[in-house]
Amino acid sequence: MKFTCSAAALFEACQNVSRAISSKTTIPALEGIYVRATDGYLELTGYDLEVGIQTRIDAAVKEEGSIVLNAKVFCEILRRLPADTLEMECDTRYLASIAAGESRYRINGMGAEEYPELPSITGGVPLPLPCSTLKEMVRQTIFAVAVNPDTKPIHTGVKFELKPGELCLAAIDGFRLATRREAIDYDGEELNFVVPPKALNELRSMGADDETVSIAVGRRHIVFDIGNYHMVSRLLDGEFMNYHAAIPQAYKTEAAADTRALISSIERISLIITEKIKSPIRCDVLPDEGRLEFTCATGVGTARDSVGADIAGEAFEVGFNNRFLLDALRACDTDQVRLRLNGAVQPVVILPPEGEGFLFMVLPVRLKNE
Repeated sequence: MKFTCSAAALFEACQNVSRAISSKTTIPALEGIYVRATDGYLELTGYDLEVGIQTRIDAAVKEEGSIVLNAKVFCEILRRLPADTLEMECDTRYLASIAAGESRYRINGMGAEEYPELPSITGGVPLPLPCSTLKEMVRQTIFAVAVNPDTKPIHTGVKFELKPGELCLAAIDGFRLATRREAIDYDGEELNFVVPPKALNELRSMGADDETVSIAVGRRHIVFDIGNYHMVSRLLDGEFMNYHAAIPQAYKTEAAADTRALISSIERISLIITEKIKSPIRCDVLPDEGRLEFTCATGVGTARDSVGADIAGEAFEVGFNNRFLLDALRACDTDQVRLRLNGAVQPVVILPPEGEGFLFMVLPVRLKNE
């Protein structure tokens, strides 16, 4: 194998595919990047048997071939090369020679036959959805996936519900729920599948925002194609909770407030809450005064703050985990939000000013004096 290519382009591609590589693998080949040189381009692959990322870059290929190179060593060499162009050559003993400017390296590789093949799925489903929109949908839901090892594995991922005219993403961890809907030009069959968070976090780093996404779904794997990037991930097995039944259909009180003001107020209250000294935030809903009052008391001290709100309904007090409430509010992409409440023991539902493009639900925390 022998080729010449842009050092910067190769470094960027290697960085991206190496995010799918696990340092805890017992298979030496999986610590490496699979490099294949063929007519006019290089193909690079990183894979940990759960998530695989593959991409291509232009190259002047003089001799075709393939090799597996240690990802960490290869990326660090590419990061520090002094020239814009590099030349790389590999012999039959899988010894790779890299030259750029005055720098010369020779590193040991492995044969490509030791590298596992990425799963393949035929019959992609084109999604007329900008990459930026899908990334935003993932951002607005992934924070609510379950991280407790005792929870059902299916709830550690984000559920995709694809049906004619709409894509919905949902995540739930037993204490909160996040859903995000988007109208799309899709008239295919209904599809439901759950994608692990690692794949979705990598998805957020792939492709340009103005590119579109296509997917192919099999029984056990999903493929995302964005620009020059091809990512395959296993799907999670199991029965996802019927979260629709958990969303309250009626409410006693609704409050409309400024999103940024709510976040700032809760952040100020949270200053006296630490990992060692935890306490719920008490929220007093005061329709007559037109405000939401937040208070908290810990071993550090006490705090009180309030936010003006347009409130219709009953007055009451309810307790919340400050982090769960902040995560939901920070995921909102609107200047104002609606809070729907049903008393001290029912979840709060957070919605945009109009419609249900996103819906976040946070369970309350029982206050000590109740």
